[in-house]
Amino acid sequence: MNNPIPFLLYVVATLFTPGPNTILSMVNARQYGFKNSFPFYMGVFSGFITVMIGCSYFNLFLFNFMPKIEKLVSIFGTIYMLFLAYMIAFGRKKLRDVNNKKTNTYLAGLTMQFLNPKVLIFGMTVMGTFVIPNYKSGFILILFSLFTALIGLTANLSWGLFGAMLQNFLAKYDKQFNIIMGLLLVYCAISISGFI
Repeated sequence: MNNPIPFLLYVVATLFTPGPNTILSMVNARQYGFKNSFPFYMGVFSGFITVMIGCSYFNLFLFNFMPKIEKLVSIFGTIYMLFLAYMIAFGRKKLRDVNNKKTNTYLAGLTMQFLNPKVLIFGMTVMGTFVIPNYKSGFILILFSLFTALIGLTANLSWGLFGAMLQNFLAKYDKQFNIIMGLLLVYCAISISGFI
């Protein structure tokens, strides 16, 4: 790669902006504590690496079918993110008592990566634009997958730490916080769906 700056800017900007992973990292850390949310973070990390490796190896094949796959992923991902937005903003008691315990697990973090259109589209874009044109070695592709997953983990941990540190402040404004987080997820869903 002749100039790694655009690659790094794209990766950092994309992974640190609000998305399902970062927002759920913040919500889980706020409700259960930073340390208790580590299973979720590790699930996200594992799933993210898997998606990046998959995008690396299948990018050329999928590129030919991208419009169909992107539309299907966008539809399912948008519906899933809108459901999460509703549960965070308005289903507070249910989310805490039933569903959110299920979202603060390794399996939830892992599975979410395969339903998260932001991750899938990011993987296709970063690997197809920056990596595959320059590198074909399987070992190098795995290294790039690991590198992007580590940046993603850093983003999730940062958002989780932010949620845990502001736990007392956010408890005072619980309803407002949940509505704002829900609206951020709605924005993510709409922007990934292509409506804006």
